[in-house]
Amino acid sequence: MDEQLKQLQKKINYEKTFDCVQCGYCLPACPTYESMQKETHSPRGRINLVKQFAEGKIGIEALQEPIDRCLGCNACAVVCPTNVEYGKILEGAKEVLDEQKPKTKRQKIVEEILFDQVFPSKTWMNFIGHATWFYQKSSLKALLEKTGLTKMAPLHLDQFEQVLPDLPSPMERRRRRKVTKAVGRSRVNVGFFTGCVMDSIFFKINDQTIDLLTRAGADVFIPDEQTCCGALHAHSGKLESSKELAKRNIEAFEKENVDYIVNNAGGCGARLIEYEELFEDEPEWGERAKAFVDKTKDIHQLLVELDTLTFTKPVHEIVTYQSSCHMLNVQRVVDAPLRLLKSIPGVVYREMKGSDRCCGSAGIYNMIQYDESMEILNKKMDNVKTTDAHTIVTTNPGCLLQMKLGIKREGLEDRMRAVHLVELLSEAEPETRDETDAEHPNATGETESDF
Repeated sequence: MDEQLKQLQKKINYEKTFDCVQCGYCLPACPTYESMQKETHSPRGRINLVKQFAEGKIGIEALQEPIDRCLGCNACAVVCPTNVEYGKILEGAKEVLDEQKPKTKRQKIVEEILFDQVFPSKTWMNFIGHATWFYQKSSLKALLEKTGLTKMAPLHLDQFEQVLPDLPSPMERRRRRKVTKAVGRSRVNVGFFTGCVMDSIFFKINDQTIDLLTRAGADVFIPDEQTCCGALHAHSGKLESSKELAKRNIEAFEKENVDYIVNNAGGCGARLIEYEELFEDEPEWGERAKAFVDKTKDIHQLLVELDTLTFTKPVHEIVTYQSSCHMLNVQRVVDAPLRLLKSIPGVVYREMKGSDRCCGSAGIYNMIQYDESMEILNKKMDNVKTTDAHTIVTTNPGCLLQMKLGIKREGLEDRMRAVHLVELLSEAEPETRDETDAEHPNATGETESDF
């Protein structure tokens, strides 16, 4: 076999494609197959295309659109009876596409700036947060909207700009401490993974996360040297860059010697627990990555395990839950968010149809595949509306913006909102439970659905 073809097959995970028996169990689980009704836009169809490409039977152009249109939600992997590692096949295909598809000089420069300089840099991400705060508070926002210049923004950014949260001032950002001690008795030491987009745009949710952790009995440490998790890089085919970011994060959290590494973003958490798989051919880094992964937890998991919070302020709302694909299908965190949600007094929980299906956000998918994303979002909002919910709860920044956009597109801003679960828990005024209470009874919200 030609050596170049052999290297291509290794990179694209050709051997893993043989695990797919083309049974079709994945078809009903795939949002893009549902919306497009094309075999090439189903998981088994994409796997077949990857196999043909790796055998030299089709060119890169036949592979590109089906792979680019994949959400990467991993719902197919959950229902697959032969345990096909679709995520690895997809990442391998994206890496090959990134290397082989033609790019203009401008595209190369933009990608280099974004992936190598902006996302990994706390300075750059803070600058974006500061600039957005200034834009929101100054007359610039009103002026640009009045003149219609916002509509000239690329990638439909004008749509997402309208649903951004109010950002904190630079001074508020500087007030955050690197170490925050537990309220009352300290039970665990926690290293908090702040994330790049999460800390830049959803800084207040990160602060609320720290508050919840300290009230639950955690001493919280924020390593200065942590960086982007690498998920956006992996989704764009830049696996080597993703590995380098993983190494930086592993080193940063090793220095803290904490009991747990906690995150509050479904997408970031999914990438963090995949670190061990990145270093299968590097034993030393593999061991360090395994130690990192063993400590990694989503905040909702840890809060349920500690079981030290009670919520004192009722939230009298009908609430539905949109699960994060990567939290559900990669991290396999299912029950913890719902247990916390239902522990809030006053909450009436109504499960929506297809709550486990992707909302169409998928990293930056909703920007680069806007029309397809909006079609998926429209179906999601149809399901939301049948619940008569006042509040949509989710656990990932991309999902949160997408659901906010869905509410706006439907004209429901006056009677519906979207929040991160951390926000709702904070709104319910958490307190550290009295340790003398042997039964530890949390107030339990009403429910109209089991979990």
